[in-house]
Amino acid sequence: METREASPTHFLIKIESFYKSGIDKYETKEFVAGEYKWRLIIYPNGDKIGKDCNYVSVYLAMADDTNSLPERWEVNVVFNIFLFNQIAANYLCSLGRTRRFLAMKAQWGFSKFISKKVLSDTSNGYLVDDNCVFGAEVFVLNREPNIVKKQECLSLKNAAIPYKREWKISEFSKLGHVWMSEEFSAAGQRWTISLYPKGNLRGAGSHVSIYLRLVGSERVQAGFTALIKNQVNDDEQDRRTSSRWFSPPYTDEWGWPSFMELEYMNDPKRGLIVNDCCVIAVELSCV
Repeated sequence: METREASPTHFLIKIESFYKSGIDKYETKEFVAGEYKWRLIIYPNGDKIGKDCNYVSVYLAMADDTNSLPERWEVNVVFNIFLFNQIAANYLCSLGRTRRFLAMKAQWGFSKFISKKVLSDTSNGYLVDDNCVFGAEVFVLNREPNIVKKQECLSLKNAAIPYKREWKISEFSKLGHVWMSEEFSAAGQRWTISLYPKGNLRGAGSHVSIYLRLVGSERVQAGFTALIKNQVNDDEQDRRTSSRWFSPPYTDEWGWPSFMELEYMNDPKRGLIVNDCCVIAVELSCV
């Protein structure tokens, strides 16, 4: 997820009485993008009873009459889902997802798009007077399956070896608002890792948040992975990977406000916190 100023290109819908109406499922009207018809399907209380009931689920679905499409049809798209912040006048936006829509799978999206707790907190600006605004962008990649428009071969024999590092954080339960690593060098740049033990932004109070920060003024593209290690059987837990342009001073930090649920991390059966210590690891490479 990221924050964006520009409004979605293809579709916006304002929903009034989002919770007061008591409706469990909203299906929007059709909109056209890439010569196909689409709609959003929104579940205010989640689409899987019991499992995701603490989240709002949002899906993009094809609205075309599939009988009119060619046999064995498929449509490949990159799509984003938006939620308008009515206080900050910007949009919470999912990072572009590439998915293939076909007869057996005609909708894709997020079962945990945003937590109901974050949405319902009026100070966050997403739900005001029980009204909220969702949006969508849908970009069709190709309409002809199994046809590659252009091929290329690139040798990376001299590519830099990814930098790997881990930190053992003691007295986890006694940490303040944020734990920050010392500066470290990777791929000719200086970096720090920030961990919010009680969450940050939309993850505050419910999740652990982890961020990578560029210390410097150069613009650089970095691919990075973060994980919290299982100290009992050495399994990796909730490994998250991202690629991002860091452009100080505008985007010198990037990460995950909802990296891992606090309840999950503090469960002693998970092995993520042992003797009040946790171990976080990062793998980083730059272009």
